[in-house]
Amino acid sequence: MLKRFQKKPDPVKPEEAENQVTDNKDTNVENTDAGNEETAVSDSEVKENDSEPTEAAPEMTDSPETDDDSEPDEITDEGSEEDEEILALQKELSDLHDKYLRLAAEFDNYRKRTLREKTELIQTAGEALLIDILPMVDDFERGLEQASKAEDMDAVRTGMDLIYSKLEDFLANHGVREIEAIHEPFDTDWHEAVTNIPAPSDDMKGKIVVVIQKGYKLHEKVIRYPKVVVGE
Repeated sequence: MLKRFQKKPDPVKPEEAENQVTDNKDTNVENTDAGNEETAVSDSEVKENDSEPTEAAPEMTDSPETDDDSEPDEITDEGSEEDEEILALQKELSDLHDKYLRLAAEFDNYRKRTLREKTELIQTAGEALLIDILPMVDDFERGLEQASKAEDMDAVRTGMDLIYSKLEDFLANHGVREIEAIHEPFDTDWHEAVTNIPAPSDDMKGKIVVVIQKGYKLHEKVIRYPKVVVGE
């Protein structure tokens, strides 16, 4: 029963079948051409992409080369300047060291020379004094010789007074003075007390009564204190 109501497919005519085959072929050809066009487009894009890096590559390589060429020049210049500075400093150090050695040698010579001069000055400081005192020694020798032969003691005494006055002049010429002590108020800066005795009068209390040994000063310096007795 069902078979009766099923629709049978329409029979295909030979002409329509040929047309369908032709259409399918045309479609395949169009698809093939489209694929070839897409492939050609993709190949051209790949070529363009390949060509772009090759054009940019020289630019990237050129810039580092220029930088590399400039940097060594700067480093070389800086290195040469540093070398020159080092050489200048070394030369200056050498000059200073040489000056130091010369100055040390000169100072050592000066020290030795002054030490030698000081030693000679100490040894010969009294030379002039001794030369001036020798004539008085000669006078004493002649006076003693005449005193042993003379019968007149007044002449001997006069000769001794002349020698003594000559000796005082000699001391005065060399800055030596006698320190006044007798009847002067006692002063510890100028006098040396040996003992105390009762003063012979009220006005002599605290004053020098007797001078045991004379004192002398060289200019304003005491070279020997007078030894005195003070009244109390």
